[in-house]
Amino acid sequence: MRIGMLVDVYKPHVSGITTYVSINKERLEAQGHEVFVFTFGDLDYEDDESNIIRSPGLAILDTGYYLSLKYSDAARRLLITMDVAHVHHPFVSGTMAIRYCKARGIPIVFTNHTRYDLYAQTYLPVLPDIVGNTAIETYMEYFCKQVDLTISPSPGMRDVLVKFGVTSQIDVIPNGVDLTPYRKAIEPIDRATLGFNPYDVVLVYTGRLGPEKNLPFLIRSFGGIAQAYQNVRLLLVGDGPERDNLEDRVQLMGLQSKVHFTGMVPHADIPRYLVASDAFVTASVTEVHPFTVIEAMASGLPVLGIASPGVGDSITDGETGYIVAEEDLAAFTAKMVRLVTEPDERRRMGEQARQSVERFSLDHTVKLVVERYQSVIAQAARRKRTLRARYTRFLDNLGL
Repeated sequence: MRIGMLVDVYKPHVSGITTYVSINKERLEAQGHEVFVFTFGDLDYEDDESNIIRSPGLAILDTGYYLSLKYSDAARRLLITMDVAHVHHPFVSGTMAIRYCKARGIPIVFTNHTRYDLYAQTYLPVLPDIVGNTAIETYMEYFCKQVDLTISPSPGMRDVLVKFGVTSQIDVIPNGVDLTPYRKAIEPIDRATLGFNPYDVVLVYTGRLGPEKNLPFLIRSFGGIAQAYQNVRLLLVGDGPERDNLEDRVQLMGLQSKVHFTGMVPHADIPRYLVASDAFVTASVTEVHPFTVIEAMASGLPVLGIASPGVGDSITDGETGYIVAEEDLAAFTAKMVRLVTEPDERRRMGEQARQSVERFSLDHTVKLVVERYQSVIAQAARRKRTLRARYTRFLDNLGL
């Protein structure tokens, strides 16, 4: 099977979508499939994997994203040889899929990885909420009608799409995680290198330090318990545009001895930081199916989060961690106190978390995705016999 993964941005940009595409590409290729990633920009970047097809694009400020109205001729010619196109960003890449694949009878699968309504509120604050949300909801309803199958990584995100007005088929398939690194013995990072000691209770967050992650809320909550409990520490693993602001906030709150920023860490080293910690904490409400939460649970950590699609679908309150019903600082801090002060309960929930993540195994989720590919390819075979599809392929053969 020839599979095209369509993304607006890829490596060196770091994100959950980049991780998803990379690990799924590797696993699909190991099964004998050919996988190509179609993306934009970073034309001089030396890729560490094969079949990364880059087209020129206009950089959007310093976001790492690029804007383009078309693929290069070489990318287009290659794309129309795919058996299936899998879209991971609906706006630019989604438009490309509809433009180049739909008329040719190439089936399109779309995975909705992101709460675009919440991201718009974060990154486009100049727009009134009603304008931004209405535009996004209208587009998502339209786009999902154009593709052959929409995949939601969580039941909560499926409910959001239905609320947007999407009436076409939506299958729930979690974003798989390669559990292999978490099933073997892992040497923890030396706490002393972080400024922590063996008796500290370490709360860890891994991921992008971006405004959509609600990290000021997390730091405010931590600041409240850091005054009462001298042995509690917060470890922030990752980097992003908010790091300077967050470090300033920590300094102003007098928490610099209790909060450690690692900066960018290779993904292969993340398990070492997780197993050196006692619990995972996140205040993000924009996740759809967070890799970081699943990775933490696979490491045997209980998770504290806020009820929202993705996070709320991954954690069972009181069993694998704690879920706060809404963005309530007092309630969130109270649950954080329980994580710090109840070590036996913390360890019990951590073990439950480790056992619960088997359903997110990459082998299992890739199998489900391949089954969907095969289904939409079979359905598309009938469309390829239509007059329009035959005429389009005739023009392709002429190079038009």
